Amino acid sequence: MQDETRKNDDVLSVPYVVYESAQTRMERTIKRLVIALIVAIALTFATNLAWLYYWNQYDYTTTEVDVDAKDGIANYIGNDGDINNGTDFSENIQKATKSE
Repeated sequence: MQDETRKNDDVLSVPYVVYESAQTRMERTIKRLVIALIVAIALTFATNLAWLYYWNQYDYTTTEVDVDAKDGIANYIGNDGDINNGTDFSENIQKATKSE
């Protein structure tokens, strides 16, 4: 009975060569992971700089439109969403056609 308990309590040993080879393999794996992390961070910064450069290539300007609508409609977009650019003829042409 004493021999059976002794077998269960024995500590399994790993040869030193096997342990060293496992450590060497893990060192290579960790080195590759660190390199991959550095490359990923560098690519993130590079892509952010690229789209910022592309975004700043445009020249943004604002324009003002002065509309003189005496009796006409000054709305560009009506209540129902249709674009309304006023009447078909200018004021002078309408007066000329009415007088004829």
